[in-house]
Amino acid sequence: MAKCAFLGLGVMGGPMARHLAQKGHEVTVWNRKGEKAAAWVAKVGAGQAAATPSEAISGAEYIFLCLGDDPDVEAVFAAFAPALKAGQVVADHTTASAGLARRLGEAAAAKGAGFVDAPVSGGQAGAENGQLTVMCGGDEATFAKVEPVMRAYSKQITLIGEVGAGQLAKSVNQICIAGVVQGIAEGLHFARKNGLDEAKVIEAISAGAAQSWQMQNRWKTMVDGKFDFGFAVDWMRKDLRIALDAARKAGASLPLTSLVDQFYADVQAEGHGRWDTSSLISRLNR
Repeated sequence: MAKCAFLGLGVMGGPMARHLAQKGHEVTVWNRKGEKAAAWVAKVGAGQAAATPSEAISGAEYIFLCLGDDPDVEAVFAAFAPALKAGQVVADHTTASAGLARRLGEAAAAKGAGFVDAPVSGGQAGAENGQLTVMCGGDEATFAKVEPVMRAYSKQITLIGEVGAGQLAKSVNQICIAGVVQGIAEGLHFARKNGLDEAKVIEAISAGAAQSWQMQNRWKTMVDGKFDFGFAVDWMRKDLRIALDAARKAGASLPLTSLVDQFYADVQAEGHGRWDTSSLISRLNR
């Protein structure tokens, strides 16, 4: 079993760290709000809480991060970087920019440490159930070391390419989701305006080419106007900002993604940034 540090105990990080502990790994946790780290230890009944990032990574073989955005990752990495030792592996599960991943990879390499950018998909439910999909960027040797440990909370782990490739793959994931959710929202809105029974329509089309995870899991709550399930609009807009920025730098055209990003901005403007991403239908129904 491995000695792990887990930094960031939000709705994703907390369950991920719990799965590590439950699989027998030795886990030291840290969170900006120290009381959350102490509560995690009390709830899980394993591991220990550290007062600082440097204290958390002391003696750890693997250092996992699950934070909010680029500035959060930069600040936490800078806090423990002086204590980073040769042979340690940093795996960043935050959805952040590929540029940041490359910079942190270089900084880790200068210390003789490994780095993998490893954003995840599957949402809070995936984290709670240990069924996340992980998209990784890094060298094969470092990935081979950390991949067996990440299995504690994952159902699919794929090395996409060099450092930064994991973050770019996560952008592909979010681009696809944005288009699918908007399509379902428009389809359900169209059905309602034409007096169709949405349940019967979904029964008919979900057995064909239109089927998707979003349709299967979100159509009913979308119809009912309930949007407290899963990934928040605020976080989706952060992810789409990263994707659109990477697209500009690469010369990629994302017209639909740009449009859906603005639709999400409309939802935020209504004061519903904490609603889940399926809330796109709300702006059509208004």
